[in-house]
Amino acid sequence: MTAVILLAVALLGALLMLPLGLPGTWTMVAAGLVYRLAIPAGGIRFATVAEVAALAVVAELLELSVTARYARRYGGSRRAAWGAVIGGFVGVIVGVPVPIIGPVIAGLLGTFLGALIGELESGAPHLTAARAAIGALLGRVAASTMKVAIGVAIAAWLVVAAIR
Repeated sequence: MTAVILLAVALLGALLMLPLGLPGTWTMVAAGLVYRLAIPAGGIRFATVAEVAALAVVAELLELSVTARYARRYGGSRRAAWGAVIGGFVGVIVGVPVPIIGPVIAGLLGTFLGALIGELESGAPHLTAARAAIGALLGRVAASTMKVAIGVAIAAWLVVAAIR
């Protein structure tokens, strides 16, 4: 039972990583794999690890596509969509020197600025570029929410599998 509690703590920590733009879903997959390797008689099978890894891939693809889709929905070009994705990624890496929420702020700011710059470079008027950037920002928030929801599902799946 101690191993299940340690797994749950690791999964909770990984879940807290997600809003910060860190690879929480992959940390959950790794925790499931470590549990499987450390406790072969435990309830987590290799198939379970593969299934939650597939969910992690879905979460990553959703994060990229939803942000880009919102930028396009709000009138942005492909350049704005790609700018939003790249800007968000760069923002999380560069960060803002604010404890804990710095990467979140930087990721959102990077998404907005990436879409704005991408749209302005494509020759769009300032108002159109701003609208696309706002759409990309809303998309990033929606994508992050979806990714956290998938992270909760992965964590629950692994804990239930470990208890069995």
